[in-house]
Amino acid sequence: MTTDDDGALHAAAIEWWVRETAGELVGEARAEFGAWLAADPAHARAYADIAGMFAQARELRPARRPQRRLARSGRAAAWGGLLAACVALLVWIGDLAIVLRADHRTGVGQRRTAILADGSRVELDGGSAIAVRFEPGRRQVTLLAGEAWFEVAPDTARPFVVEAAGGTVTALGTAFDVALDGNEARVAVGEHAVAVASGGARLVVEAGRQTAFEADAPARGTASVAGEAIGAWRRGALIVEDRPLGDVLTTLGRHRQGLVLCLRAATCARRVSGVFSAAEPLTALREIEFFLGLHAIQLTDYLIFLTE
Repeated sequence: MTTDDDGALHAAAIEWWVRETAGELVGEARAEFGAWLAADPAHARAYADIAGMFAQARELRPARRPQRRLARSGRAAAWGGLLAACVALLVWIGDLAIVLRADHRTGVGQRRTAILADGSRVELDGGSAIAVRFEPGRRQVTLLAGEAWFEVAPDTARPFVVEAAGGTVTALGTAFDVALDGNEARVAVGEHAVAVASGGARLVVEAGRQTAFEADAPARGTASVAGEAIGAWRRGALIVEDRPLGDVLTTLGRHRQGLVLCLRAATCARRVSGVFSAAEPLTALREIEFFLGLHAIQLTDYLIFLTE
């Protein structure tokens, strides 16, 4: 079982890896990184695990088995095309419902910033949408899809509340990230704190901590999270730490046209950790496929099934 100390060490290693990959470790920052590595052998081991895992994937990827495609003739092609069309129709209907409710939204692979009427700043990841409703005693934003980063303008007379997954996240003078993964909402705090209310319970989440909740259920206890990992998508990085594959596929879907589905529920329940590029979602998919020992069955360019 992973302890909170182990989680903090892992989070710190991820933060240093992101900064190193982004070319941010120069001068004083490079010296701080060296001091951190030398402070404890466990630091160097944690960093080597993160860096080595992805270096190995990129070296071995050319030797991987190619994706399998179904035959493009006869009945297989007809059923494949029909299935792809049905899935596309269902996705379009879901997207249309969000479009009709949204005040601000992004398409697949897009990011944008919205400045709200009170001066608050909201950054939307790809495939994300929010609805805004400001009243005299309350500023309410509903996260309809995807992920968003909030920098809240102070106004003691009107609390700033984000609704997501049947719960609420109330800003306590802060900057924070909220993401939807299926029926679950994840919250990570970059500055100050937020109050999360769900399932009849209230939980205060402070800076450098994160939590998650589902509709009608209390939020889980807080866990540490590296500062660089909070809202990392804003810098083009997708940082995943022990998440179900199904949730990761949903996140990748905000950056790539088409659907990737699991043939079995057990496959989507597999756990994934890693740091991926939002600009290269197909590469991220292939790395995940390699590490989990999966195979991709590609019906069309827009519909891929994963199987073990």
